[in-house]
Amino acid sequence: MADSSEKTEDPTGKKLDDARKKGQLARSRELSTTLVLVVSAFMFLMVGGWIAESVFKLTQRMFVLSRDETYDTTHMFAAWGEAFSSIAAPVLVYMVVAMIAGIYGSIALGGFNFTWEGAKFKGNKMNPLSGFKRMFGTNGLVELIKSIAKVVVIIGMAITALLFFQDEALHLDMEVYPGNLFHAMDMLQWAFLMLVCGMIPIVVIDVPYQMYKHNEEMKMSKQEVKDEHKNAEGDPMVKGRIRRLQYQAATKRMMQDVPKADVVVTNPTHYSVAIKYDESGHRAPVVVAKGADELAMHIRKIATANDVPLIPSPVLTRAIYYSTEVDDEIPNGLFMAVAQVLAHVYQLKAHREGKGKRPSPLKRDLPIPPDLRR
Repeated sequence: MADSSEKTEDPTGKKLDDARKKGQLARSRELSTTLVLVVSAFMFLMVGGWIAESVFKLTQRMFVLSRDETYDTTHMFAAWGEAFSSIAAPVLVYMVVAMIAGIYGSIALGGFNFTWEGAKFKGNKMNPLSGFKRMFGTNGLVELIKSIAKVVVIIGMAITALLFFQDEALHLDMEVYPGNLFHAMDMLQWAFLMLVCGMIPIVVIDVPYQMYKHNEEMKMSKQEVKDEHKNAEGDPMVKGRIRRLQYQAATKRMMQDVPKADVVVTNPTHYSVAIKYDESGHRAPVVVAKGADELAMHIRKIATANDVPLIPSPVLTRAIYYSTEVDDEIPNGLFMAVAQVLAHVYQLKAHREGKGKRPSPLKRDLPIPPDLRR
């Protein structure tokens, strides 16, 4: 038999949301680092020549000073201004793009998430045993393999770059200055790009692994899923008891309103509906109580004890029972039928008080629309 405490179930949405609030997300340092390096390499190709030319002109300017500039103590500040203005633009462009790449690389996997939870002090992080467990566990082994792979890849790409540019590098001394400097810069740019592109296969492997690892860490046991569902939806036993108490309270209130009713129409055995009409005419007749089977019998007993007339009308009773709730007004389609019942009740009441003759029996075929018949 399967152990209910074994974590075999995929994490629920609530579990992932709670983990996100604690800063527990799938993250790949390799993705962030590689993205910054690759973007930097491409930017180096695009603006590297611009930076090199600015530095060359700046150096050339600083080594060529007039006699007045040599003896002018304020010239240092002017030189700083020239240096900044000549090299600031390309360097700023390079830094801004690299910064954007760094930010995007950090949130590319897992999305943006800000929480103070990760900054809180946790004593278990200071525990040497936990540290050794992390070092020599599965995660430590994976990190070791990644580190070895990075070293091997970088060394391999460096050797490839050296072999690729070997002839050009050996002939730099034969080129005319300053063309040889810019040629060397060009080789460095492409060599840098080759080195960082060697990290891409590691990222392609690391990103799915980090997603898989995070999902495994978030997995839940069957019991945890049940407990979470119970906490979210409420304990079925508690909910059932609440419904019973609500039903009992509603039934008690209905029974208190039955004596105030003008008439109770019955099925006569399965349904009972108590109706109250405000003679001021502000509202249509209102259902003050209704019930089926035992509750219907209870309504009839209370009505009989309080001299509320009982009028058997099966079709009208079922029509009101299924089309209204307690405190609802009678539907428009039943106005005529209910009006005839109330008129009969008032005539019967007047007869009992000696103010009129006994009314004729109520018609069995009351005007009830087909769509309200049950």
